[in-house]
Amino acid sequence: MDLKRYTHADARDVRSLLLDIHDEAYADDPAPFNSRERFSYFVDLWSSREDWQCLSGWEQGGPVGYAYGSKFKPGGWWKGHRRPSDLKGSVFALSELMVVPKWRATGRAQQIHDALLESVSADVVTLLVDTGHPKVQALYERWNYSKEGETKPSDDSPLYAVMVREL
Repeated sequence: MDLKRYTHADARDVRSLLLDIHDEAYADDPAPFNSRERFSYFVDLWSSREDWQCLSGWEQGGPVGYAYGSKFKPGGWWKGHRRPSDLKGSVFALSELMVVPKWRATGRAQQIHDALLESVSADVVTLLVDTGHPKVQALYERWNYSKEGETKPSDDSPLYAVMVREL
């Protein structure tokens, strides 16, 4: 799999790719929260951060998926959840890890995840997992994440498990 890295400076150029992969990944999900319009808000929010990092995977002439995120400001944490008091150091928030359906369950998601985190200079990585997807949570647990609690950051969002892993 070929990997491509992007930064905040590339956000405008990669935006359509991220939205198109999202559309393919959520094609069978009619929930308004997972609409392209709603997701574009999050893409723009995260990619506007100066330390935003994104990595996409490519194979057989097309995209496999991507992962992106950025560091929380010192003391920062997920909306609706209290930062664990024993969590020390800098925190990278992995906002998205998305793989097109054709490439699911092939190990590509972990390759993209691991490659992105190789370039992250933080003490901890955290992410949110929809609690309605226990298999996805179990996958992250196999990747050495632990659940720290749950949060519902907005009225229209699902309930998320807050996952944390030391780097």
